[in-house]
Amino acid sequence: PDRCTLDEIKEVRPHVEYSDPGICQDPACKSPLDVGKTLAELGLRHGSMVYCRVDPASCAERKSADAAAAGDGDAMDTSTSATPAAAAAAPEVTSTTTTTNMKRIIDKDGSIKMVPTSDPIAPKDDRGFRKGKMALRDMKMAWTLNEFMALDAQYTFKIQRQEEAVCSQVSLDTAAVGDFQSYAQRFAFSRNMMGFLYGRFEEDKDSGKKKTIVEAIYEPPQQIDKESVEGFALLDDPLEETVDKIAEMCGMKKVGWILGHEPRGDDKEGMFLTSAEIQLAAEFQLEAAEGVEETPFCMVRVTRGSDGNVTADAFQVSQQCMAMVAEEALEVDGADLKSFKVNETFTAIQEGKESKTIDNNFFLCVVPIVQHTSEVFVSQFPKLNRELDDRTPSHDELKRQLSKSGSSGWTFIDLLSDFNLLIYLSKSLDVNADMPKITQSVVNRDIPLDDGYKIIIASMAGIDNAY
Repeated sequence: PDRCTLDEIKEVRPHVEYSDPGICQDPACKSPLDVGKTLAELGLRHGSMVYCRVDPASCAERKSADAAAAGDGDAMDTSTSATPAAAAAAPEVTSTTTTTNMKRIIDKDGSIKMVPTSDPIAPKDDRGFRKGKMALRDMKMAWTLNEFMALDAQYTFKIQRQEEAVCSQVSLDTAAVGDFQSYAQRFAFSRNMMGFLYGRFEEDKDSGKKKTIVEAIYEPPQQIDKESVEGFALLDDPLEETVDKIAEMCGMKKVGWILGHEPRGDDKEGMFLTSAEIQLAAEFQLEAAEGVEETPFCMVRVTRGSDGNVTADAFQVSQQCMAMVAEEALEVDGADLKSFKVNETFTAIQEGKESKTIDNNFFLCVVPIVQHTSEVFVSQFPKLNRELDDRTPSHDELKRQLSKSGSSGWTFIDLLSDFNLLIYLSKSLDVNADMPKITQSVVNRDIPLDDGYKIIIASMAGIDNAY
């Protein structure tokens, strides 16, 4: 026996499925043994203990049905032999034994034991604690009830409405949102499109409520995609970092996003936003909050209502929605965009019982909208990344805008204070060296713009004495 190897001993039970790391010398299975070495080489002798992890269902075998019917109490599995040597010498025999599926039960005395069951064995990938997760024993060998309940709670969501949004109000610059609406209306809202809202958050000192002030809109590169559930696809934006830098120089940051979508009979269908749009809103809020935290970051949607009039509404998604999207617990069903499907790994409890779907409106919080006219910025320059627009950003458009200086009360710095115009200038000027000096004069009119920059910008536009 000392000359036998562990590999030969494993052959005595050919049906057993061993889990990694195989046969070990410690109960925790952290010190695997070399199964190619002999027992003597491994220092194993009579009475030595070795350990392994196996698939329990592969360990239980029963007598053949024929042997049981004949009352043969000595029937045994003919596919195995008592010793490795005998197994090698024995002729090939077809086994008449079938493997029984096993399950664990708690006996009357409180002990846990394996018993046969007619339930089919689940595929290995489905034997985890939950679908797609590891089995409990693969996490650790022993569990208390409290530990199990704490683990299970991480995958269970009790669906509740959020009473009010974190953002108490969103104020939109009239010129900026009007320009976005006009472009969407040109196509009768038949093309889904989006833009990022830039501005600032303000907090009321008395109530502590947070407001979102929108001063400008930037539309990133995107293309119409009628096949996608969003109706559009965002493209890589080489100006993304530059836009955020210029916004920061102007005392702004990304505070939300705006969506223009085709009419869908909201009053009749009761679907303000699709599940795909809510998921996108949750992802943007997670990014703004850097996790599942409170944030005034919101979304605005503009469309044509069932009465033919253009409507604008603002929303936030609940923090629970943010958490579920972060955990990938929600799935968009292209066949039914009025509700989410719950991922099979998770459990959603709605109104006291498990639900496989969740209505979109459970996740929405309405935000009141007001409008204002920005005291700093104008919105006259053509917007970047638009298709089929009458005007596109160019030096000619730069000339058209700056030529107004000195008439109708416009000053050079007033006309230069256009967020999309500043982004256009950054393509010709140094973002880190030049733009900070220009934007400081935009934000603080007490700081005059250097004459050198006036000459450079006027030269780009092809105008003289306009400043």
